[in-house]
Amino acid sequence: MNLPPLNAAALLRQHGLRPDKSLGQNFLQDPAALEKIVQAAELCPNDWVLEIGPGVGSLTRYLAISAQTVIAVELDTSLLPILKTVLAPYPNTHIIEGNILHVSPATLSLPEGYLVVANIPYYITSAIFRHLLETPPRPRRIVLTIQKEVAQRICAAPGEMSLLALSVQVYGQPRLVAHIPAGAFYPAPKVDSAVIRVDLYPQPLIDLPRLERFFQLARAGFSQKRKTLRNSLSAGLKISANEATQLLKRAGLDPMRRAETLSIEEWRMLTERE
Repeated sequence: MNLPPLNAAALLRQHGLRPDKSLGQNFLQDPAALEKIVQAAELCPNDWVLEIGPGVGSLTRYLAISAQTVIAVELDTSLLPILKTVLAPYPNTHIIEGNILHVSPATLSLPEGYLVVANIPYYITSAIFRHLLETPPRPRRIVLTIQKEVAQRICAAPGEMSLLALSVQVYGQPRLVAHIPAGAFYPAPKVDSAVIRVDLYPQPLIDLPRLERFFQLARAGFSQKRKTLRNSLSAGLKISANEATQLLKRAGLDPMRRAETLSIEEWRMLTERE
């Protein structure tokens, strides 16, 4: 894409700023890494993109030359002067000051089927996924740079499932598309990073009227790790072990199994046959 690289450290120094550890600020600035992310997103010229935490605008510029409109939501107000300067040549970018977890996509005028492309603070990964997947309008694709270990957990198969994996996979198909070295960031994080892409299904794999009950059962099932489903459901749902056993048997499930071994289809049967 031949964009001149941004020097995040120099930009911050010019404005008397330092990375804020409390906000999980690690600015992705390596051009090769940024291009990997944009390629993974497969942007079209008419796409609207939501970016979370644009930082100094490194990724935002790449998005701006590939998409129709980029809405960048930044929590750190001290970065706004840098963003306004860096993004001045890109009139299709719009900087919104705020916390993405408190901002509804609907208030940003994002259309149904928009894309999310971002390098996010790792400590809010689960919360961001939940917010984006459960709040209309829904994106059609989410591409995030997150902690490598978390990306692998989200893509797990039955046998190693987690509540996070289940919560994402019920809405879409995740896959790990790239690894990002620590040196691509300023400052370099202490953990490895990866780019995860989630292509959302037209509808969740669980019927909408049953979705709330599905998550209630899943949260109960994963509430006590290393315990059998009979015991974890009993504790999580505040029912007797016998009631939990009968609930599982009606779904054709062995009460002695553990939550991480169940597929989404088996959770669906549990939700429908209780």
